[in-house]
Amino acid sequence: MRTTGIITFACLALALLPHPVDGQSLEDFEQRVTESTLSNGLHVVLVERHDAPVAAFVNWVDVGSVNEVPGITGISHLFEHMAFKGTSVVGTTDAEAEAAALEHVDEIYAQIEKARRGGDDDASIAELEEAFERAQEEAGRYVVPNEFGRIIEREGGQGLNAFTNSDATVYFFSLPSNKSELWMWLESNRFHDGVLREFYKERDVVMEERRRSTESQPIGRLLEQFIATSFTAHPYRQPVVGYMSDLQSISRTDAEQYFRAHYIPQNMTIVIVGDIDPDATLTSLEAYFGRLPAAELPDPVVTVEPDVKAERIVRLTDPGQPWYLVGYPIPSIEHADYPALMALSELLSGGRTSRLTKRLVTDDKIAFSAGAFPGFPGNKFPSQMIFFATTAAGHTNAEVAAAVDEEITRLKYEPVSEEELARIKTKMRANLVRQLDSDFGLALQLAEYQTKTGDWRNLFNAIEAIDGLTAQDLQRVATEYFVNQKRTVGEIVTEQKERV
Repeated sequence: MRTTGIITFACLALALLPHPVDGQSLEDFEQRVTESTLSNGLHVVLVERHDAPVAAFVNWVDVGSVNEVPGITGISHLFEHMAFKGTSVVGTTDAEAEAAALEHVDEIYAQIEKARRGGDDDASIAELEEAFERAQEEAGRYVVPNEFGRIIEREGGQGLNAFTNSDATVYFFSLPSNKSELWMWLESNRFHDGVLREFYKERDVVMEERRRSTESQPIGRLLEQFIATSFTAHPYRQPVVGYMSDLQSISRTDAEQYFRAHYIPQNMTIVIVGDIDPDATLTSLEAYFGRLPAAELPDPVVTVEPDVKAERIVRLTDPGQPWYLVGYPIPSIEHADYPALMALSELLSGGRTSRLTKRLVTDDKIAFSAGAFPGFPGNKFPSQMIFFATTAAGHTNAEVAAAVDEEITRLKYEPVSEEELARIKTKMRANLVRQLDSDFGLALQLAEYQTKTGDWRNLFNAIEAIDGLTAQDLQRVATEYFVNQKRTVGEIVTEQKERV
């Protein structure tokens, strides 16, 4: 009923393509927007669209793997899983008995951790582990599986889902507009009265996700090492899924403490788009979400990645498909140059006629696929623009790298033609309008810009900036940021089998 919580490489590439904008002026659009901050600091953006009797609900929580510290990496994603487990009235047959059983689980787990740190003998630890399993079974007797999702499905809800990435954790689904109050009750309750039931079972699920997405996948292994090499200081270097040793040690108590620190009203942005009455909706939002206690904001991320002085190389030898990747440091989504980087992404990888696809895939046939996009692994803070390609059979990563380098050099020394620039802008605007045609697409984009830039209106400002780009702007940005001595290069090299 929900995502695994990790945006895969392919999905991430799609998610970070240029953001859409409604086909109208900001002044016109604002007439349909109601914006408010609740008494506890939670920010709300409401957009009226009466085309159909439905509404899309997005709760964007400003916490992702970038907010984690060593020892609890992966906890943002793990908590996303737990947010679907229900509350004291959703997902249990006996809240009081379950609470006591869960407390017993926590006590035994703490004993196990103490015994391991103290070097207790294996027999004593094994005895505690058996008691731990029995305690979990006892707590599991009270669980009503997937009740949260079944309530939403029964009432006509669709698209119940969530995702966690480096920058955020986002919860969303759609409901008939006359069920808006149901969303408010469910969504506010899971953060006001959530119960972290089946925590250790779900932790095992997340560890299996890590095995599937990273440890058993060559591209997953390369990307994790590539990111860790690209960022030596900034917490972007931490994987969203977390390190296995951290996942093995994170406790339910750790998750509760993390929740209390980060899931506070001031860290949440709610956007509702659809067939709603703004005044009535605001009154209900205050009644339900106003219950969430305001708290002091957690410490911000203050680490700044040091200026890169030398090229870095990550090479993975594997029997699988060869693959090439290169990343250049770029500024965050708030920077004035970000729209130009988005336009370069469209120029290089926006469809079959884009430069990388035409050069590497169609003409030279040295790659099966190729692309580029800014904001990897996130864009709230300065990150990277990456270029990547899947090397074709009979060709080498060196050929791919040379072709990619030539296309990047071309950006620096050969201005984009006016015809090509106009085509890029038209295509970007079409993509944006198409995405924002859905209530959910609009809600998601407004929530992202509100959280990352401080004002949802910057979604419109980004498009205005793109419309105003010149060929000289693209040339300048390519020259300034695509510097070889600052880049990180990654590749999967096919392992050659020895002849017998």
